[in-house]
Amino acid sequence: MHGFQVTFFTHQGRSHHGKPLADWLVRLASELGLRGATVIPACEGIGHHHRIHSAHFFELADQPLSVVMAVTSDEAERLFDRLREEGLHLFYVKTTAEFGVIGEDDGA
Repeated sequence: MHGFQVTFFTHQGRSHHGKPLADWLVRLASELGLRGATVIPACEGIGHHHRIHSAHFFELADQPLSVVMAVTSDEAERLFDRLREEGLHLFYVKTTAEFGVIGEDDGA
């Protein structure tokens, strides 16, 4: 299948509608019927304001997070339409991708 890999970049302390933004994006993927979304934590990153974000032992609110999705063109359009409706200001990378499943479903 051909489509896009969409990666959103945020941090642990950011929220939307009272929920952590990364969690909200995962639930949005489910609501839109997308194949899935994965949240990937990072140790450190630098944001668009050139401020370093990092996960500290005592404070994880600034921990950088990526939310990755593989979507078709139609799914990408629905996803970005919804994000515009929500009025989110959110950095992303959208790259063309081939994706699919290989092998037998093990039921897990």
